Amino acid sequence: MTDTTAVPAAPPTVSSRRAFDWRQYVVYIGFVVLFAIFAITLADDGFTNKTNLLNIARQSAIIAVMAVAMTFVISAAEIDLSVGSVAGLAAIVSAMTLERHGLIAGIAAGLAIGVAVGAVNGALVTGARIPSFLVTLGMLGIAHGTAMWISDTAPQPISSDTFISIFGAGTLLGVPSLVFWMIAAGIAGHLVLRRTPFGRRVLATGGNEVAASFSGIDTRRVKFAVLLLSGTVAGIAGMLYAGRYQSGRFEWGQGDELSVIAAVILGGTSLFGGKGSVIGAVTGALLMGLINNGLILMGLEYSQQQIVRGVIIILAVALARR
Repeated sequence: MTDTTAVPAAPPTVSSRRAFDWRQYVVYIGFVVLFAIFAITLADDGFTNKTNLLNIARQSAIIAVMAVAMTFVISAAEIDLSVGSVAGLAAIVSAMTLERHGLIAGIAAGLAIGVAVGAVNGALVTGARIPSFLVTLGMLGIAHGTAMWISDTAPQPISSDTFISIFGAGTLLGVPSLVFWMIAAGIAGHLVLRRTPFGRRVLATGGNEVAASFSGIDTRRVKFAVLLLSGTVAGIAGMLYAGRYQSGRFEWGQGDELSVIAAVILGGTSLFGGKGSVIGAVTGALLMGLINNGLILMGLEYSQQQIVRGVIIILAVALARR
């Protein structure tokens, strides 16, 4: 008689299990390796000094805050090139309003600029079907030109100690307030992207917009929301610049869009959408701040710093590619 007893399946072999892919963690590995190199080679220059480490975090914080929002944009397979110029415009408008109408009005004005620009970007991308690259590239010029025009290219001083303390120059327990902004943005962004339906809709939209639409996701609404978020956070970043430097200037944020996008891509977010990491983006911003600080302490000229920084970024992205 034939034995029909089921034979238990063999446990999966090591080769059948998913292998550890170190490329997912390039930004973290790179950060640790570079930190160790700088700590050893620049020990006599005070690299590991508490003041210097806090300075690295302070210098990276505003880029990190914008990188959190940019992670949502790129994860949804869009791009926002206007964030740096919007930050500059928000800094100018916030400073001018603050000095004329007080603290609450100044903060509201800075936020309003970010919300308005984000809403316009989102409406043009989702309503007029214009590619986000072109929309935000045009908005970059509009925001930058408007900031120069309304300020007559002159700095707008800020005298409110409360604003300065909250938005950049203050400290709590010896830690700069900018660091708390970075931590808060990173935690909130990570939770929203990974633990909420909105985050899942963002990733689904970026991964396959057609499939997401058929599954009932309003992809146009998702794209509008991420561009609105990016503009709003850029407005906050402008106020952080204004608070840190105690003035509004149209130069604040100029060129930041490239640093923000680089931090996001270094952090593991796919440039083609569908995959994003907020914690990785924050780490990417810190990695870039670490590189900048180390190269300065090495005594390299600005042109040499640009070359080395570019090589490191290209190498890191190349290693992280699947």
